[in-house]
Amino acid sequence: MNISLSINTKTYERDVEPRLLLSDFLRHELGLTGTHVGCEQGVCGACTVLFDGEPVRSCLMFAVQANGHELTTVEGLAESQADLHPIQQAFWEAHGLQCGFCTPGFLMTLVPFVAAHPNPTEAEIREAISGNLCRCTGYQHIVQAVQIAAQKVHGGA
Repeated sequence: MNISLSINTKTYERDVEPRLLLSDFLRHELGLTGTHVGCEQGVCGACTVLFDGEPVRSCLMFAVQANGHELTTVEGLAESQADLHPIQQAFWEAHGLQCGFCTPGFLMTLVPFVAAHPNPTEAEIREAISGNLCRCTGYQHIVQAVQIAAQKVHGGA
């Protein structure tokens, strides 16, 4: 099937098999390897991307379902390596990552959350990240990173 979609503001047109997963399309067809594949069951959240601005698990969708839609992957967050997205910068400042495998999924989950929550509570943050699994951090630094990101995005310190 022929699909056309926007990923990180760039339009792609490709012929794909109807059964090709969106995560595999991003990684293997387009080389966007920031989208990680962990459990392949939608449980871990590592493959999260923004689909028309909303976080989705790319391992649970077929590439053909993205036809005509706009996606953002972790590669689309930063303007450049020197100019990180506020959420990426906050994760770096708060040491919100260790091995980094889960980080792209957390970042993509948190983009719309932080935009909608100028001063999130710890409970709200923990609820927002409850669908993303991390085996390294213990989550406390991730929670702190989200608080810092909210301040950055909404004009705080």
